[in-house]
Amino acid sequence: MPGLKPLAALVLIGMGLSGCILGTERPDANLEVPASYRAGPRAPDSAVPALDWWRGFRSSELTRLIETAQAANLDIAVAVAQILQADAQAGIAGAPLLPTLTGTGTAERLRSATSSSSSAGSRSTSQFNAGLTASYMIDFWGKNRATLYAAEESATAARYNRDVVALTATATVANTYFELLTAQDRLRIARRNAASAERILALIRQQFTAGTASQLEVSQQETLVATQRASIPPLETTLRQNSATLALLVARAPAKFTVNGGSLARLAVPRVTPGIPSELLRQRPDVMQAEAQLAASNFSVESARAAFFPQIQLTADTGFQSKALSSLFGPGAWYYTLAAGLTQPILDGNLLKSQLEQAQGAQLENLQAYRKAVLSAFTDVEKALIALQQTSLQERLQGEVVASSRRAFEVAETQLRGGTVNLVSVLQVQQTFFTAEDTLAQVRLTRFQAATSLFQALGGGWTLAPRTAEPRRF
Repeated sequence: MPGLKPLAALVLIGMGLSGCILGTERPDANLEVPASYRAGPRAPDSAVPALDWWRGFRSSELTRLIETAQAANLDIAVAVAQILQADAQAGIAGAPLLPTLTGTGTAERLRSATSSSSSAGSRSTSQFNAGLTASYMIDFWGKNRATLYAAEESATAARYNRDVVALTATATVANTYFELLTAQDRLRIARRNAASAERILALIRQQFTAGTASQLEVSQQETLVATQRASIPPLETTLRQNSATLALLVARAPAKFTVNGGSLARLAVPRVTPGIPSELLRQRPDVMQAEAQLAASNFSVESARAAFFPQIQLTADTGFQSKALSSLFGPGAWYYTLAAGLTQPILDGNLLKSQLEQAQGAQLENLQAYRKAVLSAFTDVEKALIALQQTSLQERLQGEVVASSRRAFEVAETQLRGGTVNLVSVLQVQQTFFTAEDTLAQVRLTRFQAATSLFQALGGGWTLAPRTAEPRRF
């Protein structure tokens, strides 16, 4: 229509003038990035963890559980729903950048009374109208575009949050599975030790009957047997509760979920190298999430600052109107109007100033949160490296303790059968051996959990997806 041409020209000019101040709010993060990890290896063959790092533990059941959790975990599903909301919010924020066009159509029929000195009656008239109304806000200072960018960065943060949740769920499944296997190992140890203690008790009772052992020695051994039996119910509780936790992680009802398990000693701890600290800033989704949240707050400050400047609104109406429907689109029925309005805040009760200060406060909060996320990432890796190194050493040393105490227990039992050993010494050897075996199982669990923590600290199982737009963050 002819009336749309002037409007289109004004809209194009306005869009060309939009966003003149974007990119002014980018505070310096002032990060301290170390050159290497203090507890990390100095070997040059460092690499980021594999996407499927959990396969390195060599457990098909663990792999199946993790893959099921990644597809069905309810926390991940919630995070995906939050992405949909964030994308929709970005669409809402981008709507003011585009012109609005509304179509209208009306038909009216009016009847009015007429009167004269000779007669009285009524007269009917009709009015037909068809038209278009368009408006556009010139985003000269970039207020609306900054709002859009803030929403887009929030949507990006929602995606990183989904990756954070997925990585956390994966690590939780692995650690829970390791705890379940450890409970099975400790149950086997407790039952085997209870059987050994009962075997020793039978020998002591024989000696008591023969008059070579006292009632005190019998009672002491009975106490040890009862202690071993009492250790079984808590381990059964741990086993069943971890099975229920795994069911929740894979979105299954505990009553319809079973885990075969096995022994943690049959699994392997995969080798992992931490790489260099600077790589961590792109390996961990929580760091990227904090960075996106900071970028969103930067644009929010720009939007709040631009609200102080004048706003220019363009409007246009065009259409046809006539008293007869047959002549609605006739040459003389066409009309159009163009208007431009300027709005400048003068007195608003410090509303805009307070909104800017609020945005600046959120920006400062997100800046500090980003700094903490980076430092926490470095700290997590250091702690996981230390834990993995020391628990590996502890497991080896504790294995030597178990081997030595097992030999001592076997010798003590042989001597007890021959009646050549003090029963107090036998009791001490038993307690040392039983405790050493149980401790080894717990140390092995700590080592596996340290490996999982290291993979999680390094952002294992996640890679930074390429951005579709030019980076707008610092």
